[in-house]
Amino acid sequence: MLTLSAAEARSVLLGAAALGQSLGAGKAGVAALLERVGVVQIDPIDRIGTNADLVAFARVDGLARGDLYRHARGASFEHFAKERCLLHARYFAHYRGRAVETPWWRHSERMKRIPASLLDDVRAEVVERGPVSAQALTHRGETEAMDWSGWKSTSSLTALAAEVLWTRCEIVASGRDARGRRLYAAPEATLGAWATAQPEGDFGETLLLARVRTAGLLARAGGPTWSMLTDTRTDGTIERLVAEGRLVEARVGRRPYLMLPDPPPPPGDDGAVRILGPLDALVWDRALVREAFGFDYVWEIYKPEAERTWGYYVCPVLQGGALVGRLEGRRVGRTLVVERRWGALDEGPLTAALERLAVCNECDSLATLPAESPHPLTNSRSPAS
Repeated sequence: MLTLSAAEARSVLLGAAALGQSLGAGKAGVAALLERVGVVQIDPIDRIGTNADLVAFARVDGLARGDLYRHARGASFEHFAKERCLLHARYFAHYRGRAVETPWWRHSERMKRIPASLLDDVRAEVVERGPVSAQALTHRGETEAMDWSGWKSTSSLTALAAEVLWTRCEIVASGRDARGRRLYAAPEATLGAWATAQPEGDFGETLLLARVRTAGLLARAGGPTWSMLTDTRTDGTIERLVAEGRLVEARVGRRPYLMLPDPPPPPGDDGAVRILGPLDALVWDRALVREAFGFDYVWEIYKPEAERTWGYYVCPVLQGGALVGRLEGRRVGRTLVVERRWGALDEGPLTAALERLAVCNECDSLATLPAESPHPLTNSRSPAS
């Protein structure tokens, strides 16, 4: 097993995350982003752009809110990976095959509420009208909303049917509308040859290699980064791929990880400040972030206000290959307001980054409140070299 220093681990993580300099502009930059990282986690909350927007803003020039979805149409689809994600279209064949094989993707609880013929009707309408949101499809009645530990699903039969068809890959999410709602379409209409390609290799093997590629270093222990791959973690696939030399075991600090044998190097460093999304793949593994960057980061959005150390929607800030601080902001009308910021932030590059972020959020002005006094947990220790 390899032993990586903090500096070596940072290099692997930054290379996998494709962070350090621009990947390009507009549609070409989005294509490069999808090619490099493969997976972008989705979250609907939009304070200074959604998480997917922020992932793109940190790597691609010339984008505004929602452009990631627009430019990725035809080259990507939405599904579950590490939670809900936008995935490169090369993985669609594996998801479609898995959807046929795996009963839990068939929504048994939902199907108790949906007449069988309704699925055919909704599919036919999406094929005819797509890309179209579930809300714009023909209303087909209501049912009792399902409750999962306090989270309630839609009561619309049409929307429930669309969710089933989407999860089964019989329709795909082909972008988002101005309100952030999924736009559904037939796979053949949006993914072209990717829609009918045959999967090469096993789902678990393919998606495990993809997850390691996105994460850079994937902890051997279970957790959220193993979403969709729980069985693959324990069924012998890891051991086989290590024996074949397609994965390498590495230790960072006390914890074992998986990495590619030839991980991509960081794309260089242009010195710019980059404001990262709270669910950026670089910070998926909080313990690894502490070990490699000496930076404690927790997304506290679901904590009660009294229990938050930092704030509601606080984003990590990257510069020079280091996590140097954090920032919280929001749009107020056409103004981007930076409410709080912490850390050793270089004012010139930070101002440039904020001005760029304001443009990405289609804001006309920027308002920056005074910086917070140093926080006791900011960069609480320096990572070992």
